[in-house]
Amino acid sequence: MALFLLLVLVAVVLGIIGATADGLGYLLAVGIVVLVADVTLGVVWLIRRARRRPLR
Repeated sequence: MALFLLLVLVAVVLGIIGATADGLGYLLAVGIVVLVADVTLGVVWLIRRARRRPLR
């Protein structure tokens, strides 16, 4: 969970820097890619965790 939050924070910071700094638009793109990868990782993690619970 800490990795998920850290990657979200990195994506937000890169997005803010990329959007505000002149000529650093590639940081915005990198931030978006990191955010998409992080959300994908989070969804996969939740799906794997949900499957491990035994049915009662």
